[in-house]
Amino acid sequence: MSTETPASAASASGRPLDGRVAVVTGASSGIGEASAEHLASLGAKVAVLARRAERLDDLVARIGASGGTAVAIAVDVTDATAVRAAADRVESELGGADLLLNNAGVMLPAPVEELRADQWQRQIDLNVSGLMNVIGAFTPQLVRAAGERGVADLINTSSSAARNLYPTFAVYAATKAFVSHLSKHLRVELGPKGVRVAAIEPGIVGTELQDHVTDTGARAWLEGSKETIDWLVPDDIARTVGFIASLPLRVNLPQVFIMPTAQPS
Repeated sequence: MSTETPASAASASGRPLDGRVAVVTGASSGIGEASAEHLASLGAKVAVLARRAERLDDLVARIGASGGTAVAIAVDVTDATAVRAAADRVESELGGADLLLNNAGVMLPAPVEELRADQWQRQIDLNVSGLMNVIGAFTPQLVRAAGERGVADLINTSSSAARNLYPTFAVYAATKAFVSHLSKHLRVELGPKGVRVAAIEPGIVGTELQDHVTDTGARAWLEGSKETIDWLVPDDIARTVGFIASLPLRVNLPQVFIMPTAQPS
């Protein structure tokens, strides 16, 4: 059995994530898709999780064609039992995760007076409960990897809405504030065990999130912002994820606030 660590494997190959195993949720589009491809290009074996199996299969094929290794696992992160089964597959097929990008989420802004309780619940179920299901399923693997391989990263996708104020985005912003604050606490809890914890807080990124927005006012605001703001693209966030995971083990970036240059807040 090889005693080579991820760090030594990376040093030998020149790829900073060689020997590592990454799990990416929300991987069928946007930030998750771009991050999975980028992490694979840096040498990580990648398990890609999302509901849309066909898109995951296409992603795995692209990664494989580029010389990478990826496994597709179709799963709804709001189903805790299914997420635990996905974690078992990552353990058996890839040896367990040492890098988790907890990225699945949804954005459904609307004025609170419209009482869109269905949309409130959808955001809470996915952005909060789904996030916790993934953390619960994969944290034991991360902690074990930190002890055995000497490296582990938990990276949660939050939003600039966690700290800034956007009218009609109250419920979405509250769920992302949960992600950011949770990440701070998990860093205190898991950091001494060797697991680096980070929250990425992007401003406007051009992804499918905007396609799901049903409120006409929020859609108009988003469309209007394109006239003055060059939005971030998913690859901008993917490269940030790769940078965080490639840092020396002594370095942890707990919060990374990423904004389009022209977006004021």
